[in-house]
Amino acid sequence: MKVLMIGAHQDDIELRCGGLAALLKKNGHEVQFLSVSNGSGGHHRLSRPEIQARRAAESAKVAELLGIRYDVWSDVEDCEIQATLEMRRRMTRYIREAAPDVIITHRTNDYHTDHRNTGMIVQDASYLLIVPNECPDVPALLKTPVILHSEDAFTNPPFKASVVVDIDETIDQKLKAVEANVSQVYEWLAFTNGEEQDVPPESDPEARYKWLCGMEITKDTTDDEIRAAKRGYAVRFARTAARFREELIERYGEERGAKVRFAEAFAVCEYGGRLTEEQKKQLFFFEK
Repeated sequence: MKVLMIGAHQDDIELRCGGLAALLKKNGHEVQFLSVSNGSGGHHRLSRPEIQARRAAESAKVAELLGIRYDVWSDVEDCEIQATLEMRRRMTRYIREAAPDVIITHRTNDYHTDHRNTGMIVQDASYLLIVPNECPDVPALLKTPVILHSEDAFTNPPFKASVVVDIDETIDQKLKAVEANVSQVYEWLAFTNGEEQDVPPESDPEARYKWLCGMEITKDTTDDEIRAAKRGYAVRFARTAARFREELIERYGEERGAKVRFAEAFAVCEYGGRLTEEQKKQLFFFEK
């Protein structure tokens, strides 16, 4: 099967879907990333051209680490994504050419205007994917792909997980893919979180990676300890497992579900096609 993961910015996809992407590739499925913008807004010291070039190189490294195709719309400026007719038609053509079985993207009530508008563009294109007279230069799809939203913490309306995936098997790949976005995790996001002064120097990669993770999470780490932890990307991905512990146990059984340390969660978008039980089995629940 083919899965298209669409984010507003390059690191969005790695942070929200990187573990699943690695699992899908490992199990023979095809994965494609699309960043709708060029990432040129994501820095506090570098100019737009400078950070765009750095992020393009970082995305190329992510593509190599995960073994995926990674497209970036380099002509769309960061912080300027809009849900226009032009963008809807561009997305319609892109999705038709990719011909995915499943699309994963943002919800439309996310904190960042680029995230919200990216979700809206995909949502607005969803039905039109099968309409031959819309964008007739690219053949229409025969059916609308399944569309899923990646996890967020917003409560109005709340995110309700339809699928929760155990990513323990690929957490190292996910963390390495996240770390490849050096300009973000060690610089821009560290700056916006008030942590820039705490980042270990580039000359000490082991300490930097330890800082990135935030804390060591083992099979004995409890959900309460994870919830109490202050920061770190390993902590962030473990919190998803803690947040959806009941769903993990329901899906994987008590023995496995209670032991999952890292997870990703997705909600079915009603604008997409129906997610069948067979698709769930193929795409989200892998035997260890």
